[in-house]
Amino acid sequence: MDDQHCTFGLWYDFRNPARWPRTFTDFYAQSLEQIAWAESRGIESVWLTEHHFMTDGYTPSPFVLAAAIGARTESMRIGTNLIVSPLHNPIRLAEDAATLSLLTGGRFDLGVGQGYWQPEFAAFGRALRNRPSLLEEGIDLIRRAWSGEPAEFHGKRFDFPALPVTPQPESIPRLLVGAMAEPAIERAARIADGYLSTQNAHHEMYLDALERVGRSRDDGRIYAGQWAVVADDPEREWARIGEHALYQINGYIEMGAFGPPESTPTFATPQDLLDAGAFTLWDVDTAVIELTALLASRPQIKDVHFWAQLPGEPVDSGSARIELLTSKVIPQVRAAVATARQEVSA
Repeated sequence: MDDQHCTFGLWYDFRNPARWPRTFTDFYAQSLEQIAWAESRGIESVWLTEHHFMTDGYTPSPFVLAAAIGARTESMRIGTNLIVSPLHNPIRLAEDAATLSLLTGGRFDLGVGQGYWQPEFAAFGRALRNRPSLLEEGIDLIRRAWSGEPAEFHGKRFDFPALPVTPQPESIPRLLVGAMAEPAIERAARIADGYLSTQNAHHEMYLDALERVGRSRDDGRIYAGQWAVVADDPEREWARIGEHALYQINGYIEMGAFGPPESTPTFATPQDLLDAGAFTLWDVDTAVIELTALLASRPQIKDVHFWAQLPGEPVDSGSARIELLTSKVIPQVRAAVATARQEVSA
């Protein structure tokens, strides 16, 4: 695919809160159908995220779901945004990612991050304070495993003998790293093939960090997760789904995603989310303007992805927004970005 081509995708956490009851069997089946349908509508990527021990079933098994998606799609790229890699044995991550790459004809990208939720780390016998070294050594081990050259590894966190890791991926997955704090973003700039962003506030920080670590801004690759709701009547849509968004954001706050949970207040109402900028509402025209400006000014953005649906929201409800995105927004954005880039190069 042309490197100037930005893909548009969907983001899934597979949370299924008891507050909005349905079976996981139905939810998984409907979501897989939605993904295959979305590909036929022009959606080009799907992104899966990971947590463990969540009462709402936030998926602990993104690789399993990625394999199911790969079997039902033909060209869509499949990635993780993200795997909490310090919880895992990096050799197992390398093996699973290589197998997924082979199953999907090289369509899989491995996105990882250092995590933040204390109960996960305690349950898996990891210390939060060791996250940076667990992440960095893990990435080093994964790259070595994919290289096909058996070599001993001895680090602070991992030791591995000179054993071959097979099967080898025929197309090496991109290794992407997500981060929000400046030291973690600089680490991503130094060791990753691309940066997984949450919202769009940290792009300049990542590009500046590339220069600090001796890399070119032009070589940056950003995979941009969006927290925007696109609808013909976004205020009416928000009145319908705002409680689902409130559940999602407050859940992250309570886990510590945005700072110590004991000192980070949750939101009281869906309107509070909008007032704080945690979510944005776009009608079609606004979405076209915002996305065109974002992509025209940041050629490093290689993918933009939106939540397919919010926790507990019916799958069909999310599909209505996907239909709008693919029929009215993406075609206009593509045309406008192409025009803007032609004007710049003229």
